[in-house]
Amino acid sequence: MKKTTLAASALMLALPVAVHAQTLKASHQFPGGKGDARDEMVQMIATEIAAADVGLDIRVYPGESLYKARDQWSALTRGQLDISSFPLDYASGRVPQFSVTLMPGLVRNHERAARLNDSPFMESIHKLIEDQGVLVLSDAWLAGGFVSKKNCIEAPESIAGQVTRAAGPAFEQMLVGAGASISSMPSSEIYTGMQTGVLDAANTSSGSMVSYRLFEQATCLTAPGENALWFMYEPILISKKVYDRLSPEQQQALMDAGQKAEDWFAQQAAGLDDAMIKQFEDAGVQVVSMTGENYDAWLQIAQETSYKKFAEEVEGGKELIDQALAVE
Repeated sequence: MKKTTLAASALMLALPVAVHAQTLKASHQFPGGKGDARDEMVQMIATEIAAADVGLDIRVYPGESLYKARDQWSALTRGQLDISSFPLDYASGRVPQFSVTLMPGLVRNHERAARLNDSPFMESIHKLIEDQGVLVLSDAWLAGGFVSKKNCIEAPESIAGQVTRAAGPAFEQMLVGAGASISSMPSSEIYTGMQTGVLDAANTSSGSMVSYRLFEQATCLTAPGENALWFMYEPILISKKVYDRLSPEQQQALMDAGQKAEDWFAQQAAGLDDAMIKQFEDAGVQVVSMTGENYDAWLQIAQETSYKKFAEEVEGGKELIDQALAVE
């Protein structure tokens, strides 16, 4: 019996041991499986990591199915959440400097967004993110516009008296300066807010306009065009605590996958605006774009409100604005 036991043990030692891949959890607030570009970026990273065969899997939890929209940042910094597609300004309550990533008129169009990605301004943003214990896998800037149940929002006076959602404090300050009232909420709650009468109007990205079917609640859409006041930085992020535990091969695979997703998104960004316009027009919603004259009028209000407050009250705020404005 002893010899049999020893022989069986020797055989078991000789057999290959199955190595199970480590699973990373990726969370975001956007609908999954419905063509939202931010979900597609995360899914692309997951696919690339599986193909790289480096002992990693990524499981994606869309639609706030793992964490609520604004809870993801603290989970990332603590290492409780591995990866997220996250609108960075949602964390500006913890890191006030992040408000510059939704500063009215700072980006204006997709071509300038691409130039910002390769600038000292973005190096500063990445450094601020890393100082909080998070790393960037993919950069992504989404254009957005106004949607309203009441009237087309073009000149600043056209928003007076409307209860509006803007996404972040800098944009809210400008809207209040134009006479709007504010109701703060993540983009995932805009539809219900407009449906129930909590909101008259909202600012959000073209991607969210489509994914959340806001055409069902709108009478007019102000599309981004060449004079987009609203641009938001929504990167793919990974917890540094999680990243630092991975092997160099796994880390490189994640960075390569993140770059592929970033490159793909850069090719899709302008098309998101076109898809939004088509969806709203097909639904019979009036669609307008902001003129250069109206853009300048909004920007003047922004400079007197959100720009001024950010430069005076946020540590390093003026330097961040100057870095962004220095990009041609």
